[in-house]
Amino acid sequence: MAGTGRARRRARWETRREVAGFLGIGPVQVAELDLDGDDAGEAEEAVLRPGPGSPPVTSGAVFLLVRRAGRPVGTLVGQVPGGAHPTRVLAGLARELQGGEPPGPQGQEPQDREPPRPQDGEPQDREPQGGEPLGPSVSRSAARAVARAVAPPASRSAAPSAAPPSTSVVVATRERADRLARALDSLLAQDHPDFDVVVVDNAPLTGETRELVERKYGERVRYVCEPVPGLAVAHNRGLALVRGQVVAFTDDDVVADPRWLSELTAPFAADPRLGCATGLILPARLRTPAQVLLESHGGFAKGFTPRTYDPERPPADEPLFPFTAGRFGSGANMAFRTAVLRAVGGFDPATGAGTHARGGDDLYGFVRVLAQGWRLHYTPSALVWHHHRETWRDLEAQAFGYGAGLTAYLTALLVNRPALLPALLVRLPGGLVYARGLTAVREAGGDGSPGAHDDRTHPWPRRLSRLQRRGMLYGPAGYLRARRALRTVRPGAR
Repeated sequence: MAGTGRARRRARWETRREVAGFLGIGPVQVAELDLDGDDAGEAEEAVLRPGPGSPPVTSGAVFLLVRRAGRPVGTLVGQVPGGAHPTRVLAGLARELQGGEPPGPQGQEPQDREPPRPQDGEPQDREPQGGEPLGPSVSRSAARAVARAVAPPASRSAAPSAAPPSTSVVVATRERADRLARALDSLLAQDHPDFDVVVVDNAPLTGETRELVERKYGERVRYVCEPVPGLAVAHNRGLALVRGQVVAFTDDDVVADPRWLSELTAPFAADPRLGCATGLILPARLRTPAQVLLESHGGFAKGFTPRTYDPERPPADEPLFPFTAGRFGSGANMAFRTAVLRAVGGFDPATGAGTHARGGDDLYGFVRVLAQGWRLHYTPSALVWHHHRETWRDLEAQAFGYGAGLTAYLTALLVNRPALLPALLVRLPGGLVYARGLTAVREAGGDGSPGAHDDRTHPWPRRLSRLQRRGMLYGPAGYLRARRALRTVRPGAR
């Protein structure tokens, strides 16, 4: 007992120290730089814009999305000195990065070559991924750029050759009318030729969302109320209503790039075996320590190399495929062939935010589609800007939820498709060896990503890792609790 007490006191002291360091993390500006034309490296030809909702770029640290002719090709973090011209400085860093430095860990291979090495710190759902630090690590020199990923020319995706199929966009929301309005404005500005938008108001406490949709968007957006709480329940309600050949899902806390929907859905027209597509998620703001910390460990980004996951050709670099579904993308930026998602039964309603399971609904959908033999394609040119959570408490809840969602979705898979158990057991030994190796790298100070920098200015707090592990232990019980709760409101529900 005495040893347990000492361990708890030591953990509390460590958490206080971590929080103190966390509060010292400074803000980082968010911007995008478009390098246009064959001589796009020249600063005079670069166009610098602030990120969504951000003020114009000034001196200080800047998280920069680099585009070429409008298409995302990479990110870097650079420092603009006081009195310097931001466009010239950042364009110079982008030119130096593309011309003289090797590509980062997420931009190594063209799509049709050997699959890239793992990008994540651990094969654990959607834990913040290993990446380069933000903030002070780049403030030591204005000439230094930290690249997360800049794809070489051969791996840049070409413009879609086929017209995208008809698409319905489903946005589930609950009591966040101000954020929803920002998301809907960006969705209605999409250049997709044939789409509609459905808002699912999940277990609302007020009429704010309905009033917003009816007052501001009228017939341009369909509104539906789903009284049963849970993100998967809300998504399934939207799935039942949509008319498009493809159904896309995003969140109420994103701003979609104008070409997001076209880029996300065009691959379905080109590949009849494609069942699911995901896209790139970048931070809309890095104003708080929580936002900077999350993004310094990769956030939700999966790199700038397009990749197709084919169950007939399992990737050699992922021993747990397809069960490491967090590799594929996230629910804020995903689309499915409508008939395919309906055929697998949609999302498990006992998963997702708003339930005892805390998450895992998107991962469940990915694996169910892959398990039926359909392909999944990651499309980095399909971009949404995400508003990350803002406080330490938010990060604690998020870490626990990631862990719970991972094991909850695995439990859901085995409950609904017990035939998948042998496949999981066969992959488990190799996956555990792989995870131990990556964990050892992380504990030694690296981040598990090939080519990553050693300079980890913002280490991932042990408190958050412990919470994720607790969440993983809780996940199966949370899923079963969510199933029981669902039966009380919907008799006969699975």
